[in-house]
Amino acid sequence: MALKMLLGIVFIVSAVLKLLDMDKFELYVYSYHFFSLNSSFLVARAAIVLELVLGIGLASNCFHKLMWWGSVAMLAGYTLLLIYAQVIGRTDNCHCFGDFLQFNPWQSILKNGVLLVLFALIYKVKGWGFQGQRWVMAGVVAACCVAVFAVSPPDNFTPSYDPEHNLQAEYFGQALTEPPLDSLNLDEGKRIICFFSTGCEYCQMAAHKLTLMQQFNGFPPENITYIFMGSKEGIERFYESSESAHYRDVLYNDVPNLLKITNGNFPVLVFLEDGKLVHEYGFRNMREAEIKEFMGM
Repeated sequence: MALKMLLGIVFIVSAVLKLLDMDKFELYVYSYHFFSLNSSFLVARAAIVLELVLGIGLASNCFHKLMWWGSVAMLAGYTLLLIYAQVIGRTDNCHCFGDFLQFNPWQSILKNGVLLVLFALIYKVKGWGFQGQRWVMAGVVAACCVAVFAVSPPDNFTPSYDPEHNLQAEYFGQALTEPPLDSLNLDEGKRIICFFSTGCEYCQMAAHKLTLMQQFNGFPPENITYIFMGSKEGIERFYESSESAHYRDVLYNDVPNLLKITNGNFPVLVFLEDGKLVHEYGFRNMREAEIKEFMGM
């Protein structure tokens, strides 16, 4: 019984740590491209809800067989995904425990193997039964759903998903005609121009998200330009931390003017067609369908 409760606590802690690291967990789900970006928001939260419900069920010793089979099936499913990740050469954090404990696919496969052995040991444990436990468990499921979506609403379900308007067109237009941007022909054809600060975590996640979209959908990489506030060393650290592809980049040394262009906000992603602004996004309101349409995909 103590072992079963411990396994339940492990599941609950794992779910909470994923929830606290939701932005990165969403990107991890999206990175496999089994789902669209919007669907990845929901799949990530559904996985957390499932883990919470199973953890609470295990710790409370209710519906033993259902919780046991559900837990084993979930671990088996995750293990198959991790084997696939190992086969295709991924070595990044699998987010089993968010960013708090980082496991690569191989380490996480071993961890799941240990958990499956422990689950085998509790197979014959007798669960508790009481009148109305179905209603109690239904309440637990509902409460977990509400809690997860309240703590971390999906970006496409929140007002922040509406377009942001941080770009200051007057300063931006002038900057396009002056060094170091004047030689890049950013006002010709379809261009994605990203204003990033090298130390900004949301800029790093926005770069990762854009990279995933570009690679999955085949956008021409030469159409993407990163404009950085920071240092050359900071740019290298940015690429490493963000797991972004290397696109054409520019270090913009006139920081006061750059802050005027972005209204002091980062990241700002600008989509231009022949010099005309078509879309503007921050990290949270990037729309995959709009971006694909813009790029003619």
